[in-house]
Amino acid sequence: MKFSTRARYGTRALLDLAMHSNPDSTVTLKEIAQRQAISVTYLEQLVKPLIDGGIIRSIRGNKGGITLAKPAYEITVKEIFSLLEGPTVPVECLKHSNVCSRSGFCAAQEVWDEVGKAIDRVLESRTIQDLAQRQKDLNSPGDYSI
Repeated sequence: MKFSTRARYGTRALLDLAMHSNPDSTVTLKEIAQRQAISVTYLEQLVKPLIDGGIIRSIRGNKGGITLAKPAYEITVKEIFSLLEGPTVPVECLKHSNVCSRSGFCAAQEVWDEVGKAIDRVLESRTIQDLAQRQKDLNSPGDYSI
């Protein structure tokens, strides 16, 4: 299973935002794009669902940009993933049983269900705050660019 760039880049953008903003300031998409080597155009596509999902907010004007809409410790990677990717089911038959005639009596389906639940547990157990702290630990003192 591979995660798309939507989930990966969205998580990186939120991590960057958590590390470079505070409640009294905003960060521009251009700043995030430069630090993360992600195009501004692509970031713009990621921002809308994150705004709609209540994770970030956009502020217009001369000192405009984006900022976290809630504390980083309340934002799980699972929440980001769900907004940008959708459900974390590894196979379609777990979401829609009617796509497979074997659904409901397939031993392999139980394995795929366990895999999906394990992914959910990991994604739910990590917050943007956790990632920001880990990133700070990985960087040299005073260097918080990622």
